[in-house]
Amino acid sequence: MNRIGIFLDRDGTINEEVDFLRSPDNLRLIPTSADAIREANRLGWKVFVITNQSGIARGVLTEDLLKEIHQSLVAALERQHARIDAIYYCPHHPENGNAPYRRECDCRKPNTGMLAKAVKEFEIDLNQSFVIGDRMIDVQTGNNCGATSILVLTGYGKEELKLCRENNVHIGFVAENLYDAIQHVKNIVQQKQPSVC
Repeated sequence: MNRIGIFLDRDGTINEEVDFLRSPDNLRLIPTSADAIREANRLGWKVFVITNQSGIARGVLTEDLLKEIHQSLVAALERQHARIDAIYYCPHHPENGNAPYRRECDCRKPNTGMLAKAVKEFEIDLNQSFVIGDRMIDVQTGNNCGATSILVLTGYGKEELKLCRENNVHIGFVAENLYDAIQHVKNIVQQKQPSVC
């Protein structure tokens, strides 16, 4: 059974970065991101979105509105024959907002609680998996769970690459965009597969 998981950050990785995306009308896919996800689907990998959504804790948006945004994201990808297997989000913030959202949690990246849910629900092997995003916290999340971390240069990627280097955070690979990242993953997986004589 294929136990590879592709864990994707949302904003700046799949869709264009906006400050607290709070309406489905403002969601725009980054060019070729649907192509990348469709390729991952074709190869039999499970594709997940893992996203910090502290805007809920801050009162910028509600969980119902976030659900609408995610429905719009899924629909936009499906129109290009790309599929997300599950979306996990963290609504918490350790310092801002009110109960029940203002708290320390294990799901807010770079913690690994969202990935642990995928492991339980889909029998994913994190050591064979990949975390892809445009932020240092995405890279740290991958490092923290034993997956391979890939930083994309879309969204905040270029600034965050400098931050990773300044903080000596190990990056498995730096990709131009999500499509480039998936091509790299494909090469790694193919190299690990035993050849048939």
